[in-house]
Amino acid sequence: MQNLTIGLLQFDQAWENKSQNYERIRQLLEGKMKIDLLLLPEMFHTAFTMNTDLSEPMKESKGIDFLKTISIKFDCAVYTSLIISENGKNYNRGVFIEPCGKITLYNKRKTFGLAGEDQVYTSGKNHVIVNYKNWKFNLQICYDLRFPELVANRIEPDGNPIYDIILYIANWPEKRSTHWDALLKARAIENQAFVLACNRVGVDFNKLSYIGGSSGINPLGENLAKTSRDEELILLQIEKSKLNKIRNELPFLKDR
Repeated sequence: MQNLTIGLLQFDQAWENKSQNYERIRQLLEGKMKIDLLLLPEMFHTAFTMNTDLSEPMKESKGIDFLKTISIKFDCAVYTSLIISENGKNYNRGVFIEPCGKITLYNKRKTFGLAGEDQVYTSGKNHVIVNYKNWKFNLQICYDLRFPELVANRIEPDGNPIYDIILYIANWPEKRSTHWDALLKARAIENQAFVLACNRVGVDFNKLSYIGGSSGINPLGENLAKTSRDEELILLQIEKSKLNKIRNELPFLKDR
């Protein structure tokens, strides 16, 4: 099973300005090395807004089209979220897009009541695991991070854990950054999985400050790359052999 090169692109999202966010992403990715998986912050082309006028239907989404273009250009999978309208409802929808064009969908399950997200977006009901390049990814979005039951890992009848990696994309503010750091490490340790997390930077329309802290964490809770407060593409590598070694030496999941 191959090792993976991961890109976590944290940037200062322009408020409700899709074209400006497209351009900034292109600039930050220009000339970068080959990666296997790219993460962008939550609601990548609008920032975290309750303005559902910005929603797009899946079949006519320019945001999806942009992500497909990025996926093909860099021959990598892309995971992020955007506002999608469907059957009269709006969702903060995660999309995992592969270079072959396959799209896996995840509707955010824990909508953020403190910001009124639960009043305008419909919560998802299902957990979603993606198999990509022989790795199993558990898709999550921002506030989901506070609820460990959503990602409780366990050993399946075939002897393997449900998943290998948890993906978090977020607009997580600076004033709760200590929670972000602590919870990411906890999710990695308790589930014996890698955690890959991408957050934004800058100040949004509501005067909330964001300091990034995008990171990769191994199953022992150790950072794989130095976190940053700047706009940048953070690169890191994950190795399946190290994951297997930790799980074999510390077989905690079998006791769940």
